[in-house]
Amino acid sequence: MGKFKLALIGCGHLNEIVANALRAGYLPEYELVAVLGRDWDLAQAFAERHGCKACTDIDELMAMKPDFTAEAASVKAVQDYSEAILNGGSNFVVLSIGAFADREFYERLKNTAAHNKRRVYIASGAVGGFDVLRTAALMSPITASIAAQKAPASLKNTPLFSDELLDITAPQQVFSGTTKEAIAILPTKVNVAIATALASAGPEDTTMNIKAVPDFKGDEYKIEICGEEVRAELNIYSRTSAIAAWSVVEVLQNAIAPIVF
Repeated sequence: MGKFKLALIGCGHLNEIVANALRAGYLPEYELVAVLGRDWDLAQAFAERHGCKACTDIDELMAMKPDFTAEAASVKAVQDYSEAILNGGSNFVVLSIGAFADREFYERLKNTAAHNKRRVYIASGAVGGFDVLRTAALMSPITASIAAQKAPASLKNTPLFSDELLDITAPQQVFSGTTKEAIAILPTKVNVAIATALASAGPEDTTMNIKAVPDFKGDEYKIEICGEEVRAELNIYSRTSAIAAWSVVEVLQNAIAPIVF
């Protein structure tokens, strides 16, 4: 049997890590066949570095007949391309999980995947413990909450940012609500929250608090779930976004592994 064909959507830092991981031997069962990016020059340079085809649109990407397509681009890319990917016969690995805050879209995509006998893999991004969350939710109704700590500057260009945040000397809460509300105002900042919610109580029923913390670097999340049978706390800190790319590599390994963790 030949290698599984892999296509990538997005040619930025995260998919560079995925492509380099493949080159370094972490994904020996795969071959990279194509990449699709918004910037043609960047896509072409990416393709030259990694020995694959640069594509101008989703139809050209799907013409390469990938077995797996991995996205590290944007919520809009997931919304625009997912059905074409599944209808084209490819499994889909998603990093921009914020797209699934839209319950109607989530259900439609689930039905499209089932109809085509393909799978949508939700990469864990900067969080983990999905197995515990899903198991607890099966056993009894649960409540779920997620608390996030972020650097004040990381909130720039969002409705939560103000110049005063750059001068705070103690942690300051900047958001409290549901994960669905959080993703509506921070579409690129809280993918972790939506992934956690989907794996547990659901986006409408998972609460989220975000604090801006002075002199903080990276992201830190504390997830708490409570049910009749199980209580759990998960604390995850990541200094950079690299963990998100490596979670895609882990999904690709597990998708075809003879032993699945």
